Amino acid sequence: MAAIAAGEKGAHVLLVDKGEKLGRKLAISGGGRCNVTNRLSIDEIIQHIPGNGRFLYSAFSEFNNEDIIQFFEKLGVALKEEDHGRMFPVNDKAQSVVDALLTRLSNLKVTIYKNSPVAEVLYEHGKTSGVRLKDGQVIDTDAVVIAVGGKSVPHTGSTGDGYAWAKKAGHTITELFPTEVPVLSHEAFIKNRSLQGLALRDVSLSVLNPKGKALITHRMDMLFTHFGVSGPAVLRCSQFVVKAMKNGACRK
Repeated sequence: MAAIAAGEKGAHVLLVDKGEKLGRKLAISGGGRCNVTNRLSIDEIIQHIPGNGRFLYSAFSEFNNEDIIQFFEKLGVALKEEDHGRMFPVNDKAQSVVDALLTRLSNLKVTIYKNSPVAEVLYEHGKTSGVRLKDGQVIDTDAVVIAVGGKSVPHTGSTGDGYAWAKKAGHTITELFPTEVPVLSHEAFIKNRSLQGLALRDVSLSVLNPKGKALITHRMDMLFTHFGVSGPAVLRCSQFVVKAMKNGACRK
């Protein structure tokens, strides 16, 4: 999307990817259906972000969830709204989102380097000066967009490369913690798999502090698995579980 935005402004754009296939992570997102965005109000979206979610207001003032919807529909990806404002392609195929992006890149004649891992971003006198690839090639440029994801799905290329580059540029890297993940459990009913495969629809799931007070509650679907619990409600609550456990404020 960054390459497309720059290309639409008439910039000479090079997209560098260390993998052999673009959009691998996007193609498996949302269970292979790609949850493109959410149509809830900005206030509601930010309300569910742990920590200082208010910093997103400035970003959303420039490009928000409705802009994302218009962006993809302009590319020919028809979207539908499901529960809790979640937006998916009408055909339920994440690959259609990937294909639409690749087609737009091609139309804009964006140059693409695949199988080209980056060694480092180069800075001189407090400004970006270029990118050095691991094969030794140096690409001179005065503007770089780092869009490499976090460390969540290494086999798709998300191995945390960008943190070192951002730190070198002078940014502070805070402690990392997982979000939107299943929750593991060692409870007996999980270990003996007595509830494995049981799916619950439209239930309220809460993360409780030691005093039994709900830190967050999400009313969505959930699923019992062989390792714990999963499903939309669990994924939404998981970041609060992790953060509360770090602060010693989570009962279970």
